[in-house]
Formats: sequence, structure tokens, C-alpha cells
Amino acid sequence: MNISGRGVALSLASSLLFVTLPGYIRWLAPLDSVQVVAHRVVWSIPMVLLLVAFTRQGGVLRAAGQRLLRERWLLLCFPLTAAMMLVQWGVFIWAPMVGRTLELSLGYFLLPLTMVLCGRLFYGERLTSLQSIAVAFALLGVLHELWLTRAFSWFSLITALGYPPYFMLRRRMGVDALSGFVFEMLVLLPFAIFTIWHFGERQAFMETPRLWGLLPMLGLISALAFGAMMASSRLLPMGLFGILSYVEPMLLFAIAVLFLGEHFQVQQLWTYGPIWVAILLTGWDSARLLRKQARRDPKG
Repeated sequence: MNISGRGVALSLASSLLFVTLPGYIRWLAPLDSVQVVAHRVVWSIPMVLLLVAFTRQGGVLRAAGQRLLRERWLLLCFPLTAAMMLVQWGVFIWAPMVGRTLELSLGYFLLPLTMVLCGRLFYGERLTSLQSIAVAFALLGVLHELWLTRAFSWFSLITALGYPPYFMLRRRMGVDALSGFVFEMLVLLPFAIFTIWHFGERQAFMETPRLWGLLPMLGLISALAFGAMMASSRLLPMGLFGILSYVEPMLLFAIAVLFLGEHFQVQQLWTYGPIWVAILLTGWDSARLLRKQARRDPKG
């Protein structure tokens, strides 16, 4: 599979993994959002190291570590990217727990548009005709959601405006996805351990023994999903990566309606309908691009 094909596949895999988390987190009661985030950091480290070993990326990790010693500016960047990621993790887990999922989802609907804008402004990327039409349909859906809900809070702003600088900085750093994830988790590890030790509910593990199995799996899902997302962000143009990000909120919508029994109002068709059209147009354009690349490089 060529680079674009791998990027699209990794983006879709990342979306599928991420949409399992809101429902999965419900099983972690009675842990609160702060404890869940702390445990997610702690358990992500051994799981991502297992992933590095399984994919035989140990040499890549060692080379990235050596590069950190040579290029000291990276040592300053990783605390910054780790803090940016921690904010996103906290918002993603906290919002559903306090009944602000609608505002969070709106941020994820806005995110691809901000990604496309960053690709155009900072990387000079030009959208194809179909991608431009897709952006227009997506914007129509987002504007309708704004008009329908009047919900535009800091939950939405953090998601929509926080991720693009993170992806841009990680791209500038040029560290592979898994190694970067390991370094960020190591930066956050002392804070996570402090949180668990001083604020954790030890009695919860006695009363809810399933947590011993669920928390390592949380780390595994996080490592796989984030690794796939970061790898796709480096393989794909910023604009295409941003548009593909619509897959995740739409999958969350489908799960909520079909499996969690959440009510869907008829007027919301004007929000989700245009976004589904945007996804279909993007998929069609991506498939067309991949076919062209396959014809040019039949051995790719």
C-alpha cells in the first residue's frame, strides 16, 4: 500500500478505536475524570512499549532518543506537546461526565474545518474540487448545528482550536508517532503517579476488581488509537487529514443513536446530512486519488 493509502487506513482505524472510549469509560466507575486520565497515562506507557516491540520499532525509538540528546530544542517541545495532549484528553473524558457532550461533539465537527484552514494558510495546500465541495457541505452542517443548539462554549473551542497547533508542532518536530507518544507519556508520568497516589480511591479497586483488567485495556486502546492518528497526520496532507476527521464524530453519532438509545431530532438531519455528504465526497475523492497512484506505481 502506498503512503496515501496507509494514511487513510490509519486515520479510519484511529477513528474506530477512539469512538469506543466514551462507552468504555462508563465501565470505569467509580473513578472520576481526573483519575481516569491519570490511569490512562500510566497504562499507556507499557502498552505502547509492547506495541513498539511488536512492530519491531525498538531501533526507531532508540534513534529518536539519541536525537533528543543531540537536538535539545526537542526537549523543550515535548513538555509543550504533552501538556496540549493532556488538555485534550481531559476535555474528552470530562465533558461526557458533566453532560457537555453536545458542546464537545460540536468542537470535533469544527476541528476538520480548522485543519483544512491550517493546511491552506501554513502549508499552501490546495484542495481538489471535490474536497472544496465537501468542505462547503461540512460547513453548512456545522453552521446549522450552531444555529440549532446555540451551544458554543470553551469545550468546543478547546477541541477545535487546540488540536491544529499540536499536529503542526509534532509535524515540525519530525519524531515518529510511537516514539513521540512514548516521550509525551514519560513527561506526564510523574504527574499521573502523583495524582493517583494522593487523590486516588484505593477502596475502588477492592470494591470493583474489574478495574484491574479494564485499565490496562484502556491504555492499549489509547496507544493504538493515538499512534494510528499521529502516523496518519504525518502521511497525509493536512487538509485531507482534517476532512477525514469527520469520520469519528459521525461514528459517535451512530453509536449514540443505535446502541446507547439517545434521541435524534428530525431537524438534526440538516446538521448530519451535509456532513455525511462531505464524508462521502471525501471518500470518493480519496479512492480516485489512490487509483491514480496505483496506476502510476503498480508496485506501490
